[in-house]
Amino acid sequence: MKISQEFTVARPLPDVWAFFHDVPKVAACLPGAEYLGPKEDGKHAGKVSSKIGPFQTSFEGEAAVVYSDADHTIHVDGKGVDKKGASRGKMVMDCRLEPAGEATKVSVDADIQLSGTIAQFGRTGLLTEIANVLVADFVRNAEAELVQPASLAADADAAPATDASPAPRAPAAARPISAFALFMAALKSWLRSLFQRRPA
Repeated sequence: MKISQEFTVARPLPDVWAFFHDVPKVAACLPGAEYLGPKEDGKHAGKVSSKIGPFQTSFEGEAAVVYSDADHTIHVDGKGVDKKGASRGKMVMDCRLEPAGEATKVSVDADIQLSGTIAQFGRTGLLTEIANVLVADFVRNAEAELVQPASLAADADAAPATDASPAPRAPAAARPISAFALFMAALKSWLRSLFQRRPA
């Protein structure tokens, strides 16, 4: 199953490129994702959990991430297993970052192979719509995370000098995945696309 996405982050390319190098921060901005740490072979371990109606998955696996500074591209090769639901997944993903004025355009092409119970969602096309909803949430969280350094600098310039150092601001928390809202938003988008494809 192939999924292609394009989205724009309202921050300059250098800021977004640096952000994508921070894998734990990126994971924190994706609803349902948990970063488990780096592995000895240079790969990254993580977990992605979601619940759609009665169907619940918790994929745990690893991914290799390769960056190309020359053309601002990222190649990700990952795999995961949902031991409880007997589902497996493999993903190869390529991202390209391009300047879009003062913002950054991100293009994503992913090839996902699913087996087990979760494969039924891939066949219906509903998984693509769920990806659309998750990407929208990710962009909001990423923009909130990226704007923090500028906000902190502005606050420091405006604040009067004191002997006491200001307490560091806590990192922006990723919005937790909402099972019902996620499913309904994806279902509405999926049904809309079905009606649009029907002949008049």
